[in-house]
Order: sequence, then C-alpha cells, then structure tokens
Amino acid sequence: MTRRRRWHGRERGAATAELAMVLPLLVAVTIGLVWLLAVGAAQVRAVDAARETARAVARGDSVAEAVSRGSRVAPAGARISVHDDGGEVTAVVVGRVDGPGGLFARLPGVTVSAEAVAAGEESVDAP
Repeated sequence: MTRRRRWHGRERGAATAELAMVLPLLVAVTIGLVWLLAVGAAQVRAVDAARETARAVARGDSVAEAVSRGSRVAPAGARISVHDDGGEVTAVVVGRVDGPGGLFARLPGVTVSAEAVAAGEESVDAP
C-alpha cells in the first residue's frame, strides 16, 4: 500500500514563491551576459577599425580617408589616432561601451582599445 502525502495549506504555492524570488536574479544574469557580449563585439570592432586604418595609411591613402574608413568599422563614438613614422604606421582606436542602464545604471562603462601596426608600402612607379 502506498502512502499519499497530504499537502498542507501552508505548503501550497511554494514553487510559485520560489520562482518569484529567483526570476529577477535570472533576468539580471541574462542582462549582464548580453552586456558582456556587447563589450566583446565592441572590442572586435575596435581591433578591425585599427587594422583597417593602419593598412589604409600604409597603402598610401591620406590619414583623413583612412580615419574615415576606420570610423565606419569602429564602435560608435570611438577616437582614432594615427602615427606614421615613415616606415611603420600605428593606428590606435579607443571607444567606450556604456553600462546596460535601467536598474544597472550604476555600473561603470568599459573602455575598449586596440592598436594595429602596418609596414609602410613603397610606391613603385612604372617605367
């Protein structure tokens, strides 16, 4: 003979109460993970922008054209600086990713940066 457990009135709805306590935490963790993905994507964009800018200047494009090209790839509001010493071109991209906002408005933003170096290409004139 099996015994049946009787539910007492005070235990009724315990799973719902536990879910109500855990659900905000799960939402917060999800928002945090999505924000970390946004930071990672911004870092990749900064690396791509630095590489694209350095490569364009090394090919012989003007600095303004190269920075414009890099700005299209860089995270929004990023600063791009270029240093050309004749043999090597160095491009540095610095951008900022703001916190997720809302309840997480107190979280600080994250600064992403990347540096790329490209060897200057010599132009060869046709004979």
